[in-house]
Amino acid sequence: MEVRAIARQQRISPLKAREVAREIQGLPASRALDLLNFVPKKAATLIGKTLKSAVANAEHNNGLAPNSLVVKSAIVTEARHLARITQRAKGSASAIKRRSSHITIVLSDEIPLPQPKQKGAGRKPAA
Repeated sequence: MEVRAIARQQRISPLKAREVAREIQGLPASRALDLLNFVPKKAATLIGKTLKSAVANAEHNNGLAPNSLVVKSAIVTEARHLARITQRAKGSASAIKRRSSHITIVLSDEIPLPQPKQKGAGRKPAA
């Protein structure tokens, strides 16, 4: 079953937020939260809040176990931008776009969790 959480109109550029969102795709939800706690960027905080909301939605609304959830997709799309003006030479002006983003996180319990690799697995025995 898929569960989603959407954070709208977040005051961060989509380009900066996508950089962090790409890192958590395909990870178990608990590992993704741990990873986001150690990323020193504003986007990590915003995506972490959205991820916690998605996990809470899965637990409360659908009765899913948080340990079985995997981040199926983390999408950052462009939202409205605030138009501002800065002064330029000879009485002219330039536009400044203050960009915003919509952050969408989809969790699923249907994707198998990645298993940690065993040490020494795949080796041939010594002859």
